Amino acid sequence: MKKLVLVYNPVSGKAVFKKRLDEIIFKLQSRGCMVIPYRTTPENANLLDFIKIAAPDGIIAAGGDGTVHEIVNLIMKEQLNIPMGIIGTGTSNDFATFLKLDTEEYFDRIAAGKTKKIDLGKVQDKYFINVVSAGMVTSIAHEVDTRLKNAFGKLAYYVHGLKTLPSFRALDITVRTEKEVFHEKAFLFLVVNSSVVASFKNAAVQASVQDGVMDLLIMKQCNMKDLMVVTTELLAGKDISQRKEVIYRQAASFEVECSEPLTSDIDGEIGPELPLRIETVPQCFEIFY
Repeated sequence: MKKLVLVYNPVSGKAVFKKRLDEIIFKLQSRGCMVIPYRTTPENANLLDFIKIAAPDGIIAAGGDGTVHEIVNLIMKEQLNIPMGIIGTGTSNDFATFLKLDTEEYFDRIAAGKTKKIDLGKVQDKYFINVVSAGMVTSIAHEVDTRLKNAFGKLAYYVHGLKTLPSFRALDITVRTEKEVFHEKAFLFLVVNSSVVASFKNAAVQASVQDGVMDLLIMKQCNMKDLMVVTTELLAGKDISQRKEVIYRQAASFEVECSEPLTSDIDGEIGPELPLRIETVPQCFEIFY
């Protein structure tokens, strides 16, 4: 019998997972899995001890991108040799969406122990599974009130983003890769592992979680009309990598600097200030797939 620790965030998304908890346990238990639930707290001070005592065959992260990010870092830093599954229940579930994990069949694959190795990114001592970013729009996720996110979901991000458009200004950014150095005035940059970012499903169409590189997208300084066109194309799932307003690169590592203080965002959580060295850690992490 496969033993699984189910780490669930009771307030992610519209705080509805609590109502699904019995359903999820049933789906796993009926497939021959022993399920040990762990309800997250802001500190999760005893989560590591809980996992060590439970000695599971895998961990299921049920929550948004922040919950997934925390479990990824716990597994990597503590060198826990166990795979992770994802049940996306947050306002944004970008990585689970990219891997198409929101299916009934996914529970069969978890029970069967089907896994794959994927790349992770690393910034200083933090790992990320999906995205590191910084710029004039990446603070939106931290500025939107939790009550609004629970009430309106993704719409809350878009409404808040539209409100802040008039205050957008470009930043002087320098990027170094293994092959080149370039400077740009830009609204924001993203280094991504998958093609789904901020619920845009084709932000980086060439992205792969097993190619040993990360994908860089820079939104260059442009007028508001062009910015809205790019945003509209993103919403429509179009490839924006060739647009004149966008710089797109793939590399195993990036060094990013800014001419003024700028705080990064890692998988939806507040990250360190720039400068950043962003590295790919190839196929280092095992997920149920």
